[in-house]
Amino acid sequence: MNQDELKKAVAQAAIAYVVDGEVIGVGTGSTANFFIDELAKIKDRIKGAVASSEATAARLRGHGIEVFDMNDVPSISVYVDGADEINAAGAMIKGGGAALTREKIVASVSAKFVCIADGSKLVDVLGAFPLPVEVLPMARNAVMRKLASLGGQPKLRVKPGTTDAFITDNGGEIIDVAGLSITDPVALESEINQVPGVVAVGLFAQRGANVCLLGTAEGVKTLTF
Repeated sequence: MNQDELKKAVAQAAIAYVVDGEVIGVGTGSTANFFIDELAKIKDRIKGAVASSEATAARLRGHGIEVFDMNDVPSISVYVDGADEINAAGAMIKGGGAALTREKIVASVSAKFVCIADGSKLVDVLGAFPLPVEVLPMARNAVMRKLASLGGQPKLRVKPGTTDAFITDNGGEIIDVAGLSITDPVALESEINQVPGVVAVGLFAQRGANVCLLGTAEGVKTLTF
């Protein structure tokens, strides 16, 4: 199976976690897009969805799925999203698609977080994938200096083919931090969150996944945390 086939397999498996009659939290990225396409097939069973990005909201609406503002939703039964890396404890690096802040908000209020990923995303130690950090533009250089002092190699994310900073849905900028070996994700998440100017860090450890559906050549494996 190629990577897209693995992503489709876990997206199909995630449908089993959808709660009928409820509002579903939906993540951002290529694997989440496969889930949205599968969700469209059972859209009459759900009330609607809360999207973690403008791109996800557009894809949901394109399938005729109602998109709710999170302020109008009292609770979310399940949040389904991918990961750039996940470890054996359910801690993740997310934010390759620049939606980490909204993803973290939706995950924080969801009763269950179901991570869907292909097998290459499971790692022993987080950090091979550069850690995204969303920052207020005025704080960019100050935050980069702090991240460098933590042993990372921070680099501003730019729009493809330009030298202009990539701007998130929230008006923030993204710093990608390479060179980290994250042995204590919870502690590092707390430390980076305390840096003035940081909007959110792409470590999902304090609120990690409850379930990971992992696509492998042998089929979908279910990890619970």
